[in-house]
Amino acid sequence: MGNPNYSDITPAVRKLAAVCIENSRIEQSLYDHYQVNRGLRDLNGKGVLTGLTEISEIVSSKEVDGKTVGCEGKLYYRGIDIEDIVDGFVSDPHPGFEEITYLLLCGHLPSKEQLAEFQQTLAGYRTLPTNFVRDIILKAPSKDMMNTLARSVLTLYAYDDNANDISIDNVLRQCLQLIALFPLLSVYAYQAYNHYQLGQSLVIHHPQPHLSTAENILHLLRPDSKYTELEAKILDIALVLHAEHGGGNNSTFTTHVVSSSGTDTYSVIAASLGSLKGPKHGGANIKVVQMFEDMKQQVKDWTDEEEIITYLRALLHKEAFDKAGLIYGMGHAVYSLSDPRACIFSRYVEQLSEEKGMQKEYVLYSAVERLAPKIIAEERRMYKGVSANIDFYSGFVYRMLDLPPELYTPIFAIARIAGWSAHRIEELINAGKIIRPAYKNVCERGVYVPFADR
Repeated sequence: MGNPNYSDITPAVRKLAAVCIENSRIEQSLYDHYQVNRGLRDLNGKGVLTGLTEISEIVSSKEVDGKTVGCEGKLYYRGIDIEDIVDGFVSDPHPGFEEITYLLLCGHLPSKEQLAEFQQTLAGYRTLPTNFVRDIILKAPSKDMMNTLARSVLTLYAYDDNANDISIDNVLRQCLQLIALFPLLSVYAYQAYNHYQLGQSLVIHHPQPHLSTAENILHLLRPDSKYTELEAKILDIALVLHAEHGGGNNSTFTTHVVSSSGTDTYSVIAASLGSLKGPKHGGANIKVVQMFEDMKQQVKDWTDEEEIITYLRALLHKEAFDKAGLIYGMGHAVYSLSDPRACIFSRYVEQLSEEKGMQKEYVLYSAVERLAPKIIAEERRMYKGVSANIDFYSGFVYRMLDLPPELYTPIFAIARIAGWSAHRIEELINAGKIIRPAYKNVCERGVYVPFADR
């Protein structure tokens, strides 16, 4: 009979979909009538308080004369300013991602001896089960690396003799193993896709125990395993900036919700990956890169501010790029005046652009970063400040590092699993109750019509 076409939408399914749409729409006015906090945010856009955490803090406003006003953004990992953390491992070179992973999990900065031992622990876990790459990754390559990553995580459950044990020591062991394995799972997934679907040579490198997470990513990905010190440093910074962002972001909240049910670590992380995969969450930087590629085609003189402004207005008027009315990479759900992660990133972007011979593109990015908030304020008459977010520069950085777009979101996951792990452990230690928010039913009551009378 042959294999059925699972992706085919039959006329019967289309007919059912039309019925679903017709009977599933909810009157928009009802959300206001019942004061529903859509997206768990109040009418002012402030997140509804649903839990407590000590893992990280986002500061985007302050109280002035009894009023809440926007301020320069700040991000703290376990109470320590992220800017100080980055300055620390850049000025006194050591692996930043490993340092902050220890910090997020353990609650304090590691000593040199503790960091060295922690690195050895991760290196010891950076080995996949025998034939896992061949049987799980290479035999079923996907065009979406996040799909392969989630599938691999769920498959690892079968290799764990204590998969369902949610004692803290066992969960920490599982989390450390996944933190160590995410670079391998992501890069190998891309290598399989690159070989089987794009017809390129298949190159599989083994990780090196003496390399940091950032160095191993570049080593695993590149056929010649070569990279510069600056490339590794900036990728390390990227991992640090993406590792954690409060308990309220979609994927981390997913971690809390699913953990609260008492399920296993692999199911929790797979759910968090599903959340991060969404274009409204982890895939935003790809849109920024695509927007700039279109801009470079439309704007003839990248130094002409008037020409750039004309293009930005066209974006907002739904006349350019994807006609969504958005300038991608600008604005954030929480930050207003500035995103500290973008501020940190921008310091190193110029340096990397010089090494890569892409200074002209950097100048264009800088111009858009400076001009876009003014244009948005004029066109949208917004009173909340708008600034570049981390996605604005991260896609540009990844492109300069020659990372394929298919790995942009998995790189985010490689970093964010550090935060997810810390939040899972915090939820298991402190909560004790399953997370179950309320939904109000607004459907009118009906009567059952006997089958023969329909």
